[in-house]
Amino acid sequence: MKLSKSLKSKIQRKVQRCQILLKNDMDIEFPEEPTQHVAVLNAGLLTGLTLERLLEEIHKHQVTVQDISMIPGKSYCFITFKNCDDAKIIVESMNAVAPLGQNDAVLYLAYCDKVQIVENLWTKPLPDGIFLLPDFISEDEEQILLEKIDVSDAKAVDGSLKHRLVKHFGFEFIYGKNTVDPNSPLDRKIPSEFDSLVFKRLHKQKPEFSSFLPEQMTVNKYEPGQGIPPHVDTHSPFCDPIVSLSLLGDTVMEFRDETRHACLYLPRRSLLVMSGESRYGWTHSITPRMTDVVPKSGGLSMQKRETRVSCTFRQLRNGPCTCSFPKLCDSQKPDITKIDVSNPTCDASTAATLENQNVHQVYNEIASHFSETRHSPWPKVQKFLESFDSNSFLLDIGCGNGKYLNVNPKICMIGCDRSDGLLKVCLERSFNVFQCDCLAVPFKDSSIDGCISIAVIHHLFTDERRKQAIEEMARILRPGGRALIYVWAKNQEADSRKSSYLRQNKENNRRIRKKSETEEKKETKIQVEKLNDGIALPVHTNRTQFAHQDVLVPWKLKGKTQIQSAEETKTFLRYYHVFNEGELEAICQQIPSIKVIESYYDQGNWCVIFEKLAN
Repeated sequence: MKLSKSLKSKIQRKVQRCQILLKNDMDIEFPEEPTQHVAVLNAGLLTGLTLERLLEEIHKHQVTVQDISMIPGKSYCFITFKNCDDAKIIVESMNAVAPLGQNDAVLYLAYCDKVQIVENLWTKPLPDGIFLLPDFISEDEEQILLEKIDVSDAKAVDGSLKHRLVKHFGFEFIYGKNTVDPNSPLDRKIPSEFDSLVFKRLHKQKPEFSSFLPEQMTVNKYEPGQGIPPHVDTHSPFCDPIVSLSLLGDTVMEFRDETRHACLYLPRRSLLVMSGESRYGWTHSITPRMTDVVPKSGGLSMQKRETRVSCTFRQLRNGPCTCSFPKLCDSQKPDITKIDVSNPTCDASTAATLENQNVHQVYNEIASHFSETRHSPWPKVQKFLESFDSNSFLLDIGCGNGKYLNVNPKICMIGCDRSDGLLKVCLERSFNVFQCDCLAVPFKDSSIDGCISIAVIHHLFTDERRKQAIEEMARILRPGGRALIYVWAKNQEADSRKSSYLRQNKENNRRIRKKSETEEKKETKIQVEKLNDGIALPVHTNRTQFAHQDVLVPWKLKGKTQIQSAEETKTFLRYYHVFNEGELEAICQQIPSIKVIESYYDQGNWCVIFEKLAN
């Protein structure tokens, strides 16, 4: 495309301004002659540009990229090409043309004498105990195994929140608890062909795993764009190792511990063995996306994802786990009484008392301060509310300070909450609200078009009460009506990025990274708060990953409250049941009158949209 003289001049001035800003940030020069290095002056991780999207655009021009440096917290990045000619092609083709910046603004590019090196995830060492065996089976053998597992009848249930299809053999994998019931084997056993084509071959190639005889197999069918959040397979139910076979397609798996992050390319028909540190001490995940960046021919390349079927094999364990990774080991956690519906000491009356003490009273005390921290509607909740027709009638159950009550002026929306303090805030804002408990909503059956429950159900103490709250939403919805639920996720990095909850404490994150080994050992002592009726719960450290599902989360309030006579900082402890992947969806699937139509992860929350079925 031929540019006018005035447009060229405008682009040049913009590039020069960007160069000045970058030079102020780091020692770098911008020669006029082509170099192997190119700076993207106005887009980077801070503006939302991803390595995958940038590389996808570059590869349209058939050049070889050796490396891309995406720098955390910066609005620029660097590309290193195989030679100067490739760099020249990109600068001439993409400068002020490629719409990859924030809000699709064009990119501004310039040659530079050097780049700020960011360690490539492909060059970072993988955890100990990982073995990847490529071309482990032939294409003919792959077809044999695919016929035996027959994923055509797999179902998107049991916590497949990204709608991937799942099928279990040997034992049902229980999502939400991430275990199996050893007393309830399935009639569907692992096909015998896996013994000859996988297990015996593994024993021959890796004699150290000759005792590995899997009793459970989970088959996942992934379509492009689907993945799994970072997780560690629960220690106590399963032995070492965990083994996975990739069929039909390739993917990239990411591994993380507290400070390290590395990638591993899993080609089709390869076998992955995770043992020792990689099995017990690091999370593994597959980022949901349509393409992967992979190392190829001395550089980086884009590879489109295809349908992939994974077969994950586990051997059941007898007895507790005694691994050397106690911080991630459920067998070695401190003895803390858990709240569970099966616990006879936590009946409905006890649960109601504890909720009043550690939820309702707390919100009354912190209402004003809490309201000050809740401003903007979350985009996906707003999108849900805006999806209803004009004059639809909706209810916000647990409306808090009412930030969602005026999102869509075309609908009739009212709110309800248990907290006197938060309802007072709503009334001051002239919202239509009333007081009630989410377990008993004073509406007739099948009387409203839609409802939302944002950050409410995780405050209920038992599985049964959480289910009851969802049943109440289902009861008052008309047939065809829809509801949206948000609950806190135990995993605050389930989409491979830190949630806003974790990002809010950057200083704490830096402090954690600098801890010495002695300090880490001291931190294994968890603060436990004793509640009524002999129940004790761990006190969570704010802005950190959750270590337990049932926790008390501190809220610090400075100043006078209803129970204080002098100004001071007081800490209130709110009860939370943080949800595992699939747990919320599994509760919804127990209610016959509703159908889950969408489930997703959004900034540290597991979310479900369900629809009321016709009678």
